[in-house]
Amino acid sequence: MGIISDNIKFLRKQKGYTQEQFSQLLSIKRSLLGAYEEGRADPRLSTLTAIADFFETTVDLLISTDLSQTPVSKWSNSLTRRGKDILAITVDADDNENIEMVPQKAAAGYLNGYADPEFIRELPRFRLPMLPGNATYRAFEIQGDSMLPLRPGTIIVGEYVEDLHGLKNGKCYILVTKDEGIVYKRVFNYLGDNGKLFLVSDNRLYAPFQVKGEDVLEAWAGKAYISVDFPDVNETGDVTTEQLAAIILELQKEIMTLKANE
Repeated sequence: MGIISDNIKFLRKQKGYTQEQFSQLLSIKRSLLGAYEEGRADPRLSTLTAIADFFETTVDLLISTDLSQTPVSKWSNSLTRRGKDILAITVDADDNENIEMVPQKAAAGYLNGYADPEFIRELPRFRLPMLPGNATYRAFEIQGDSMLPLRPGTIIVGEYVEDLHGLKNGKCYILVTKDEGIVYKRVFNYLGDNGKLFLVSDNRLYAPFQVKGEDVLEAWAGKAYISVDFPDVNETGDVTTEQLAAIILELQKEIMTLKANE
């Protein structure tokens, strides 16, 4: 295959689309897209322009540069994450998405490299067949004891969330943030009220805090965890349903106070 076919296939996989989905977006047949990706046919200029526009790059780069070996910042005109930028992924020999793992030692680098395919390719990766195959997952090694009974070193597997407004109150998410770094917290979504998310630890020794929605680079909904330590259900700090209800009430009061002072 040539550069054009390689780039089309690379861009499609980075966005997480199947051939069927992407061909529908381009208004072409799946078989034709397959021919483009396998180098058996050359796309028309109008198709190349549509692909370049969709991925916010240029036709010149699409036909002349190996994008898989080029940092996203060099070929993408967009640096915004929510639904516009490229979610870097890797796939196995059967074209199935891997679960890339971000260990604690790579957490700082991930803040700069989360959209860089080169950085993502260097991360450890694995697969969990029991997870639904229609989503993108990533694993993060948590640190600290703010989410007891899950202990430091536990690996949280999260499902990518494209729209922050879809975050559900009281559910646990991994958030990649500009100022707080990578955090695993129980989230309460008040983006519609004041543009912020309230993050709560299950260990009640840690105070809740808030982040602006615009400061969240990525969000991953907690789907599974891997640990060599079995959690103690009687661990101090474990949150009950009643405590969660009280937390929500307190957060609502805090929001009203913030809005009154604006």
